[in-house]
Amino acid sequence: MPFPLNFEDLLGHWESYLVSLAIGIAFGVVLEIAGFGDSRRLAAQFYLGDMTVLKVMFTGIVVAMVLVFAASAVGLLDFNLVWVNPTYLWPGIVGGLIMGVGFIIGGFCPGTSLVSAATGRLDGLFFAIGAFFGIFLFGETVGSFEDFWYSSYEGRYIIPEFLNISTGATVVILVLFALVAFAFAEQMERIFGGADLKKAPKWRYGAAGTLLAGAVVVMFIGQPNTEDRWNTIKDDKAPVLAKRDVQIQAGEVLALMRDDRINLILLDVRDEADFNLFHLLDAVNISADEIPDHLKEFRAKSANTVFMVIGNDEKAATEVWKTMVSESVPNVYVLEGGINNWITTFADEEFKTTSLIESHAHDTLAYTFASALGSRYAMANPNPDVFQLEYTSKVKLQAARGGKSGGCG
Repeated sequence: MPFPLNFEDLLGHWESYLVSLAIGIAFGVVLEIAGFGDSRRLAAQFYLGDMTVLKVMFTGIVVAMVLVFAASAVGLLDFNLVWVNPTYLWPGIVGGLIMGVGFIIGGFCPGTSLVSAATGRLDGLFFAIGAFFGIFLFGETVGSFEDFWYSSYEGRYIIPEFLNISTGATVVILVLFALVAFAFAEQMERIFGGADLKKAPKWRYGAAGTLLAGAVVVMFIGQPNTEDRWNTIKDDKAPVLAKRDVQIQAGEVLALMRDDRINLILLDVRDEADFNLFHLLDAVNISADEIPDHLKEFRAKSANTVFMVIGNDEKAATEVWKTMVSESVPNVYVLEGGINNWITTFADEEFKTTSLIESHAHDTLAYTFASALGSRYAMANPNPDVFQLEYTSKVKLQAARGGKSGGCG
């Protein structure tokens, strides 16, 4: 199973908190070692005399970026499961400006103020208290500007999507941009801070070259496609299909349709003509070819969402199941026997006798319909009091793996 790992599943609830605590302490120590507990050093970047903040933070960002996408390229990391803060464009811009002004005035961002306070600096403690007061004030007033707060929502929006280029090309561009920024920062330190660049360590050129080479390698390897992702998880997931753990009986699907605690999405992947002839009540028609365009939307659904993939039988639905599971969509199941089995289970005897096609092609409708009534047939929404079917419950909600939140260092 590719990373990221779920420490709560691996270690237990409270033990996972200890891991988070250890990571937080280590991060704070690194910030202190880099000098980020000193407001004078942090504020100096705005006067172009000491660009340590830009160099350290930008180095951390681009090194992590190269390693993340290198790990993703070779199948060690599932980037779909890595938390990316959702984008709210205009609120983000306004919030960034407010934080930037506070950073200039106080010399800290929220994370560095805690580092400073932890080392006994009074200015850091004062800023941290102010940050907590600001959080409280925001919580008490956000209702008055809630519409703006949730406006311009773009979801999990990353730079390759914005630039409409490959992830590898984006990695190379950002590394080149970082190297240019580092060279600019050094010149600013020389001009405004009196730094002697001759005393700067020579190994930084080798580090820069190594970073750029790593970015180029990431670009040439490329990121895994859906087939690559399936091959990575096939040993775990293929037995699940073989044991029929994800093929859900019609009786359980009917019960889920009546369960208000479940956000059930009936994902009908048949062609439009078959869908128009007959489909389950509230089913959504998305063809198998269109599924990749909706994966981002599917991954963003609430934790109580269950996807029930529906075909005429199970062949096309199973392929869609593989695609969705490979792309880290949780709680995906297949309607057992598809629409044909649903009709066999819930249609009246007269319909089944007169409409059955004795010899029908694989993954096609086994029944004929005089009219394209869609979900207006009674069997599209059967009465559970009439059809009290026994079934083995298989649907178990699984929370989406990966991080649930992020924050500022």
